[in-house]
Amino acid sequence: MQKLSMEELGRPSVEDFSKQSKIPLVLVLDNIRSGMNVGSLFRTADAFALESLFLCGITARPPHREILKTALGSTDTVAWTAYDHTTDALVKLRSEGYQIWALEQSTPRTWLNAFELPSEKKVALVLGNEVDGVADDVLDLCDGALEIPQFGSKHSLNVAVAGGIACWELSKQWRLKP
Repeated sequence: MQKLSMEELGRPSVEDFSKQSKIPLVLVLDNIRSGMNVGSLFRTADAFALESLFLCGITARPPHREILKTALGSTDTVAWTAYDHTTDALVKLRSEGYQIWALEQSTPRTWLNAFELPSEKKVALVLGNEVDGVADDVLDLCDGALEIPQFGSKHSLNVAVAGGIACWELSKQWRLKP
């Protein structure tokens, strides 16, 4: 077994990445406390070629030191917009035809692995604060909640890990559509 070199990976340049098509998925970060989590989510958005990130409330914004440390340059490839209030971001996304889902433990909920992407619909996925989750007023504006099945003793995952799992699951559906 041998690791692949950077050349063998065939990654696009920043310029080529900016021109390639993105999947119609936006991550909405609702008051994420940790700049490192934000940076990790930038890398996830780059890895799956997502449309953009919406950084809301207290969520750190580039060029925050912790974001740059974990984003590893993905702040240069991923489009992002900042909003003081998450609800304002969701109103804008709704007006642009997005279906809005929270990644949250709530009732009712849809298991992430059972979720079927709506055909011909863009999706915004809201990721909540590390302690409090998605805010109640934000949940009120969502079409539903997706939950990652978990089988251990802890009740939640780190927001960047959960975001990565959700992006993988949703991007599989977009990328593997017939």
